[in-house]
Amino acid sequence: MGNLVAIVGRPNVGKSTLFNRLTQTRQAIVSDEAGTTRDRQYGKCEWSGREFSVVDTGGWVVNSDDIFEGEIRKQVIIATEEADLVLFLVDVKSGMTDLDADVAQILRRSKLPVILVANKADDGKDLYDQYEFYKLGLGDPFCVSAATGSGTGDLLDEVMRRLPEKSADDLEDGIPRFAVVGRPNAGKSSLINAFIGEERHIVTDIAGTTRDSIYTRYDKFGFDFYLVDTAGIRRKNKVSENLEFYSVMRSIRAIENSDVCILMIDATRGIEAQDMNIFQLIQKNNKSLVVVVNKWDLVEDKSQVVISTFENAIRQRMAPFTDFPIIFASAITKQRIFRVLETAKQVYLNRKVRIGTTKLNEVMLPIIEATPPPSVKGKYIKIKYVAQVPDTQIPTFVFYANLPQYVKEPYKRFLENKIRANWTLTGSPINVFVRQK
Repeated sequence: MGNLVAIVGRPNVGKSTLFNRLTQTRQAIVSDEAGTTRDRQYGKCEWSGREFSVVDTGGWVVNSDDIFEGEIRKQVIIATEEADLVLFLVDVKSGMTDLDADVAQILRRSKLPVILVANKADDGKDLYDQYEFYKLGLGDPFCVSAATGSGTGDLLDEVMRRLPEKSADDLEDGIPRFAVVGRPNAGKSSLINAFIGEERHIVTDIAGTTRDSIYTRYDKFGFDFYLVDTAGIRRKNKVSENLEFYSVMRSIRAIENSDVCILMIDATRGIEAQDMNIFQLIQKNNKSLVVVVNKWDLVEDKSQVVISTFENAIRQRMAPFTDFPIIFASAITKQRIFRVLETAKQVYLNRKVRIGTTKLNEVMLPIIEATPPPSVKGKYIKIKYVAQVPDTQIPTFVFYANLPQYVKEPYKRFLENKIRANWTLTGSPINVFVRQK
């Protein structure tokens, strides 16, 4: 189970700088190619052998210059409902403001572990200015400079001390975990109810604390899996205006704790920015994907043309990853509900596919020979051999070449597409690496 740390504070105290500082270790792995502007606001941080997720609440404000205090308060409330720990950032240079005091009040009420971080402490005399922040009633301020990185090591040690040690799940291994995600009102709860039906007695709930996902064991009709449910946990706060931030904060946990994400899209509204945000989260976490176009019963024209147009639109928006199933369903009329389960199960199995090295080379080497990587600066790149790496979370293939540094992204995508064309890996992400032979 991952921990979630939220960075809050008023504008211009350095939230994004601190976010980049904490998550920079991962920047090498995360490619920003298809990123939306928003996907900078969520990342992972690793420190002393533990990993946690970081959310920068600042990136969710509409226009950050003249931002309303009300918006900030709302975000802080959402953050305290979802996170395990809050980093409250204040600015030593400009001192304490009324808004800082407001935010501190919300945080004190929330009973959540809060670390007060005094940022922009770039030189010695700034350290004396930290004392006014004791008035906030949140304990000792940690002086850091997010820009230079000074003090961040001590801060991370403190984060580790304050984060709850997660207990191991009492879940059986080898049983897939499905998460139903999507923006509000796409029909997540209806789908979960349609799966579980009225026969609640087949269900065994393993309840975590309020903050954890709740796993529901579903075992009938030859399906056996855990449903990762974060939907029905808390009262809906009046956060309707800030829905986008809210739905992302809700989705993070469910996505991180699952193997397969069932992404619900509302047929009556088409694919929207919020759907894309959630899709980015699924991709960043390397989860398998099934897209369900829900409320299909409400669409007048169900012709094949409409279906293909809809499918193409979805795949175009989500490119370059296009090899995933799309199911048109209705949670209310239960149309194709079991197809969703069958597909999710298949996609989970695709994640576990092992391809023999001999077979892999027999198929792939002739393809590579016919279309070799484009030569760079007159140097020819030769790929001699390919193998699948055992025991990885998602299917991972390594191609051994004489000049791996010259094999660019488009060619790796070509290799991925050829692997997908020859083996069924639908719905599962794939890693393709090129290494020195």
